[in-house]
Amino acid sequence: MIMLHDRDIREPLFDFLEEYFGKIRIIEEKTTGRSRADIVMVTPDSLYGIEIKSDADTYVRLSRQIKDYDRYFDYNIVVAGSSHGLHIREHVPDYWGIITVEQMENGLDFYILREPQTNPKAEWKHKLSILWRPELAQLQEWNDMPKYKEKSKAFVCGKIAERIPERIPEERVREQVSEILFERDYNEVDAILSDYRRGEIQKKLDQETDPRKRAELMMEQAKSRLQLRQAGRRRKRSG
Repeated sequence: MIMLHDRDIREPLFDFLEEYFGKIRIIEEKTTGRSRADIVMVTPDSLYGIEIKSDADTYVRLSRQIKDYDRYFDYNIVVAGSSHGLHIREHVPDYWGIITVEQMENGLDFYILREPQTNPKAEWKHKLSILWRPELAQLQEWNDMPKYKEKSKAFVCGKIAERIPERIPEERVREQVSEILFERDYNEVDAILSDYRRGEIQKKLDQETDPRKRAELMMEQAKSRLQLRQAGRRRKRSG
């Protein structure tokens, strides 16, 4: 039997997921609590956490990973190499989906051993933390929420979560989160974050009258402009 490693599984797995689920976006290696999700799969209304357990992996960290995945995602799936196929059910909750993978003569064969069910332990404040701060601002705008300009990302996530589902229908915000992640441009990450920060500083400047505080804000704004120019130069070099 050929031992499959993570690197052998990923690309064929992406093709299988796209064929099975339709419209998806794949985000790799996303920090979730104390763990790192191998794959975050975005569908039009849900986020799936996908953990790969290749033939070279053990179950040592799996119990902790399950706890972290369960806080962040609407659904979770474990992709198990053939060496784990007989015992993987014993190691994941019954609402986790299971996909097995085997090496065949013409390539890898993926089989859905168990469909994923809705994760009963998902927490909106953790799911929302996957979004960048400007993306959260977009979510706030779409749902007519206060901007909380002076507050932390964690605070904003909590405030949005408090409104679900009583004031913001859960189905709507699920679709909005997916839409934002489908549109996310990783080539523009530095520019997006820097531009957002610069705009927030300008709003404070427009309201601030204390000369010392205005000077501090102007220094922050100059730093943000420099970061934006540097990001532009990096994009030109990579292009």
